Amino acid sequence: MAVEEEGLRVFQSVRIKIGEAKNLPTYPGPNKMRDCYCTVNLDQEEVFRTKIVEKSLCPFYGEDFYCEIPRTFRHLSFYIFDRDVFRRDSIIGKVAIQKEDLQKYHNRDTWFQLQHVDADSEVQGKVHLELRLSEVITDTGVVCHKLATRVLECQGLPIVNGQCDPYATVTLAGPSRSEAKKTKVKKKTNNPHFDEVFYFEVTRPSSYNKKSHFDIEDVDEVDKMEIRVDLWNASNLKFGDEFLGELRLPLKFLRQSSSYEAWYFLQPRDNGNKSLKPDDLGSLRLNVVYTEDHVFSSDYYSPLRDILLKSADVEPVSASAAHILGEVCREKQEAAIPLVRLFLHYGRIVPFISAIANAEVKRTQDPNTIFRGNSLTSKCIDETMKLAGMHYLQVTLKPIIDEICQVHKPCEIDPVKLKDGENLENNRENLRQYVDRIFTVITKSGVSCPTVMCDIFFSLRESAAKRFQGDLDVRYTAVSSFIFLRFFAPAILSPNLFQLTPHHPDPQTSRTLTLISKTIQTLGSLSKSKSANFKESYMATFYDYFNEQKYADAVKNFLDLISSSGRRDHKSIEQPILLKEGFMIKRAQGRKRFGMKNFKKRWFRLTNHEFTYQKSKGDHPLCSIPIENILAVERLEEESFKMKNMFQVIQPERRVLYIQANNCVEAKDWIDILTKVSQCNKKRLTVYHPSAYLNGHWLCCKATADNTPGCTPCTGGLPANIQLDIDGDRETERIYSLFNLYMPKLEKMQEACGSKSVYDGPEEEEYSTFIIDDPKETYKTLKLIIEGVGTLEQEHAQYKRDKFKKTKYGSQEHPIGDKSFQTYIRQQSEISAHSI
Repeated sequence: MAVEEEGLRVFQSVRIKIGEAKNLPTYPGPNKMRDCYCTVNLDQEEVFRTKIVEKSLCPFYGEDFYCEIPRTFRHLSFYIFDRDVFRRDSIIGKVAIQKEDLQKYHNRDTWFQLQHVDADSEVQGKVHLELRLSEVITDTGVVCHKLATRVLECQGLPIVNGQCDPYATVTLAGPSRSEAKKTKVKKKTNNPHFDEVFYFEVTRPSSYNKKSHFDIEDVDEVDKMEIRVDLWNASNLKFGDEFLGELRLPLKFLRQSSSYEAWYFLQPRDNGNKSLKPDDLGSLRLNVVYTEDHVFSSDYYSPLRDILLKSADVEPVSASAAHILGEVCREKQEAAIPLVRLFLHYGRIVPFISAIANAEVKRTQDPNTIFRGNSLTSKCIDETMKLAGMHYLQVTLKPIIDEICQVHKPCEIDPVKLKDGENLENNRENLRQYVDRIFTVITKSGVSCPTVMCDIFFSLRESAAKRFQGDLDVRYTAVSSFIFLRFFAPAILSPNLFQLTPHHPDPQTSRTLTLISKTIQTLGSLSKSKSANFKESYMATFYDYFNEQKYADAVKNFLDLISSSGRRDHKSIEQPILLKEGFMIKRAQGRKRFGMKNFKKRWFRLTNHEFTYQKSKGDHPLCSIPIENILAVERLEEESFKMKNMFQVIQPERRVLYIQANNCVEAKDWIDILTKVSQCNKKRLTVYHPSAYLNGHWLCCKATADNTPGCTPCTGGLPANIQLDIDGDRETERIYSLFNLYMPKLEKMQEACGSKSVYDGPEEEEYSTFIIDDPKETYKTLKLIIEGVGTLEQEHAQYKRDKFKKTKYGSQEHPIGDKSFQTYIRQQSEISAHSI
């Protein structure tokens, strides 16, 4: 969710890895251990909570958390709580990072000392005040001063124990006087509107001598006084009302202007409890990545976006803008995330990944090392699978992962790690059953594999088979290195990272998942000597259960299916792969002018090349439909022929083959697999007729012409919940930011191109880190990138200058006390001074 500013959208997001806590203070009881969890808070608002780690003073969490931040905030805070079953959980300590300091710790594992927490230091929110100092002339002609304090409203107060009933106290305090007044309590709101005015006598004539009042003759005494506004949460608990924050304003600033109105950030009390030394409470390891994207309207990004989206068509691909981004970024992952999202958004991900994968395969010397490195190709495919394959993982793995996490069957097969009372054979059998079930659901899930993944796997398979024609297995290993090694195995190992479980599993479950993941990874790798893959002898022994040909065959059939739906050249490298066959009943298509359109039982056969039927298994085909001629596969309404379990295969020129399957499950299987293999046909239909054309009209829409376009949207395609919510402009802004960050490397790459193209001699050592296949083309692209980034940089700088001129410190957007804005003002002043 973006925060709208004039002509700009601001997106904030944070990605956090909560590692472990160390040396927490011991529990005062005899046990000394604690049951602790950690929360992530925006100011005082909890947005995430880890699982509870029991009986430990050094709890390991290992949890990842990502969120889009929909509002302004001042601190990103982490609290360690000790669970108390009978009373309110107690806070052990906290880490609070100011927003402006987040960049210091960007993407670095950092140990933070836990700080003491007390009610006086926990504040958030802002208050809107108006102050007016008036002179009043008495009957005797003496001047007195009165102060009017108007508390208008507050915003963003914390919600304490599920409620917020705020009120404010306003106090005028001097060296020897204190006078307090209180607003009404506003029930159930953390954005209260008070709009109450309080009057205070600041100075009065000396003849006024009521004992309870303080006389001031010297107006300069005003400088020693302050107005204090405290916000409280009215509590019914015996502990009293809770402090929410305060504001202290010296009256001397009103001497220059008798009226003052502004927004202020609430501040903590200065007298917070400082009795404990910082290192008394232990420490917490965190890795925080905070990003703030300032996104202009789409037209600003056109030049840079166009260069990026053309990357798949650039020859060689190493001279393209997207590949160059991968070359200059410190980590390939940095480049892969926004690139994949951008190309997915514009439907260009398959040609781009095909191009960079093809280039990588050409550089690979040994088929056994294909796609094994952390290259741009690998990271882009990983990211695509994570985005497009999330639903696929949910439907395939989640049910059985949930069961493993809930049932806690013992599966330890290392004799050294067996617990008392556990039986090794029973554990092996438990583990074998889990592996067998997970292996089966994976290898039977081919029709659910998202189309975009299948298209990528097809191009990987094709590139690998062309490059290593003597290695018959390479077309499998090229795909299995992703789908098994980098998709299913990691998702089983760390289900919380793939949104399969909310938290990191407990140690016993984690160990079970590790053993399953290792076995599945080896089963999917199709390596020649599987037992040699395991360093541990107990794993090699366990693997003997699966050393049968049926497992290798199941893997190959699965890999064949998921890498055969995206083909452009159907007769390219591979032989036809049989995907499904069996008897069904079909209705004659009316190819003969006077033939009877009756129903006949036929043997149907589907390969990745064609869909055929024949009288009996092994006969010559009576009809063959090339896969590229399947324009849609949809159910047929029962009323058409008064027959159940029917579906239709729609071909060019509105020819339709009507088929009846044996049962509803069989019908669904055929529809799914036919849809899957024809998903990428360029002329696929978007609409169809759910009923048949009979007696001169379509039964569904009553249209009379048999070539009338369909009346209902086709259902084939990704489930609706996989459609990705991606903002193309935001991703282009991220890529611009990366190019800008690595500008020195871009310039160095430009030098390398000049050096290579001019001298065409051996590469200079300082340039050898870059892949430059064509210096001239690469130089041209670099020139366009640097120009595009420079233009956007000027736009950002101009926006900041304009904003700086318009922004008022003390406004609702930038309250007084906003340290990040004060830093920004200082920077802009320095820039202005420098430019002058």
